[in-house]
Amino acid sequence: MFEHKTQPGWVAVEDFLTATVVQPDDALQQVVSTAVDAGLPPIEVTPNAGKLLNLLVRISGARRVLEIGTLAGFSSIWMAQGLPDGGRLVSCEYLTKHAEIARANVAAAGLADKVEVRVGAALDTLAALEAEGEEPFDFVFIDADKEHDADYLDWAVRLGKPGTVIVLDNAVWEGAVLDPSLDEVNAPGIISALELLGNHPRLDATVIQTVGSKGWDGFALARVQ
Repeated sequence: MFEHKTQPGWVAVEDFLTATVVQPDDALQQVVSTAVDAGLPPIEVTPNAGKLLNLLVRISGARRVLEIGTLAGFSSIWMAQGLPDGGRLVSCEYLTKHAEIARANVAAAGLADKVEVRVGAALDTLAALEAEGEEPFDFVFIDADKEHDADYLDWAVRLGKPGTVIVLDNAVWEGAVLDPSLDEVNAPGIISALELLGNHPRLDATVIQTVGSKGWDGFALARVQ
């Protein structure tokens, strides 16, 4: 399994920023505890990243959010908390166990009326959303298996509209984007997604590097033209 490395200074600063600025509420703290108790992998976004997603949802004025990769619902809750009354978030989760935990966490946060977690392969779920005639999404967050990142970006454009904001997590992956041999499972998919972001005629994008408790990584931020 690919190992993400971190440094004490990165973690200390992140903890300070989380406590001083972000201040996640009890519902969000409970999600992390629930995930640990259930034995889920500790791969949820950091509180700082979660708050960024929340702010981006609010700044963009999004009413409809699509999430690809749910895990325990940590990022789902952050984004749903940024939605206005009547807003809706659809989250795609491959594993039934994760989806059940996420639904319980979302309900505990008082957001069950805003969040729908769908179980199954994300590509199948995305195709189903299109077939069902879902209204375009205003905001898309991609944080799932890296092998299909480029496919997920394509779907984000198809299910979005001009002005839709897309966030792609894990865009640096400990520098493996420069040396795919560091992680031959995930790096090629991430690189393909980055190349698509740079060449897609309907996407305008940038990538931000980050360091912290999750190691050296980053996220891509794009807007559908």
